Amino acid sequence: MNKADLILAVAEEADLSKRQAEAAVEALLKLVEKALVKKEVVKLSGFGVFENKKRAARIGTNPTSGQKIKIPASHTVSFKPSKTLKEKVN
Repeated sequence: MNKADLILAVAEEADLSKRQAEAAVEALLKLVEKALVKKEVVKLSGFGVFENKKRAARIGTNPTSGQKIKIPASHTVSFKPSKTLKEKVN
């Protein structure tokens, strides 16, 4: 499912126009993005937790040359599904 499919599904599920559903989806994504940029945790009950996590600097290997390279520390977004979602998926 891509973003356009999601918008159509939200429009049908919530009995909204496509334009209203698009505004709702865009607003949700924007708010989640802002929270993650501020390094806040986004908890959605029954769905899961989005979190900004720090990755430590490490040594990696260039797959083409086999040469060791330094990979700098960085931040990444992680998602941990809720127990309910895990059970539904399995």
